[in-house]
Amino acid sequence: MTELSTRDAWRAVLGELQLQMPRSAFETWLRQTEGVSYDDQYFIVEAPTPFAVAWLERRMYQAIQKTVEKVVHRPLEVQFQVRGGESISSVRATNPADQLLEADAPPTGRAYETQYDPPSFHPRYTFDSFVVGSCNELAFSTAQVVADSPGQCYTPLFLYSGVGVGKTHLLQAIGNEVLKKYPNKKVLYVSSEKFTNDFIKSISSNRTEKFKYTYRGADILLIDDIQFLAGKEGTQEAFFHTFNDLHQANKQVVLTSDRQPKAIPALESRLVSRFEWGMTADISAPDLETRAAILRTKCKERNYELSDETITYIATQVQNNVRELEGAINKIIAHHQLNGAAPTHDNIKKILVSITSIQRKRSITPKQIINLVSEFYDIKIEDLLGGCRKKIFSQPRQIVMYLMREELKNSYPTIGQEIGNRDHTTAIHAHLKISQVIDEDEKINQDVKLIKEKLYN
Repeated sequence: MTELSTRDAWRAVLGELQLQMPRSAFETWLRQTEGVSYDDQYFIVEAPTPFAVAWLERRMYQAIQKTVEKVVHRPLEVQFQVRGGESISSVRATNPADQLLEADAPPTGRAYETQYDPPSFHPRYTFDSFVVGSCNELAFSTAQVVADSPGQCYTPLFLYSGVGVGKTHLLQAIGNEVLKKYPNKKVLYVSSEKFTNDFIKSISSNRTEKFKYTYRGADILLIDDIQFLAGKEGTQEAFFHTFNDLHQANKQVVLTSDRQPKAIPALESRLVSRFEWGMTADISAPDLETRAAILRTKCKERNYELSDETITYIATQVQNNVRELEGAINKIIAHHQLNGAAPTHDNIKKILVSITSIQRKRSITPKQIINLVSEFYDIKIEDLLGGCRKKIFSQPRQIVMYLMREELKNSYPTIGQEIGNRDHTTAIHAHLKISQVIDEDEKINQDVKLIKEKLYN
């Protein structure tokens, strides 16, 4: 049998591995590797960075070795080395565990020191300016505990809620409080989008070590909208190791999301379990009393007076979130300042017409509901409207029909026609099914609430 060249052998190995692992992981860790040489004992593989070498050793060694042996038809040991450098990896190491610990430990040289500029938190996002009610009391109290003693009680603290009810306010309040009490702490505040972009840039520029030591060197890591890691397998891998290092070092991690960990689609189960290690706190939509208290606080901040009757009326009309309440106050103040007229119940009623729930519902279309549910559950529209009866498709499809009936008051024949020309009895069944399940299944209840919030925001 003619022996393969190193180049052809490694190509064959990569071809096999590409079928065994997620595409994103392959592109991130193996696409830029090269087979250097092999003999009767070793197969040498080059990777672009020390971090990539360490990752391949820990996560892929057995799969790579088995595939190499399959391709070259004899047992070999695999050695990894950094491209253009000395070999830093050998499976014949006396103590492989020590080697892995050394690969994970932050280096002490000046070349790897990371500068932390203080994050720019909004000065208004403090605990003092946060209005506490029954809807957010648990989240508020746990956030205060974390800010008082970071890394000591709840790691991670996972805050979840719909749009505009205060999770970002609390996240930044933690940051403001920590910087005030512990000015020497290294606080890192990013969105999950920035975390993802930093990770991608670190790979493309061969600066993965800088990324690693920036995020793993933080004392307090605050990440907003962590649900956007869903489906990004390479980024989830990077965050998994970042989280583990911080947790083991008793550092503080605080995450926010628009839904609880188990309800985030395409999120690895190992991340879900870690998100639930500490404290998970829900922030629900504010009740009438809390909305009225928020309005009074906003009026006080703006040095603007409204009667209790007017505040109650606004709180009754604007029900979804704090952001809408603030928008309503801003609109009322602007209107009266421009017109030089004192606020009255009647003219405030006219001003609010454009932002009340009833008015907004008239602008929603069946197509918007279909697109939003498709995006929310991360499934294609053709699958959502198709005939597959798998639960992953059928339940979102039933939610679409339920929302069309509840929010748009569409007739059952109209709903059936919108959902792939189905019979009206299918729409009736879907509406009844979700109506029953919504009171029994917390996840479905939360999903429907979140979808409705996104419809109107």
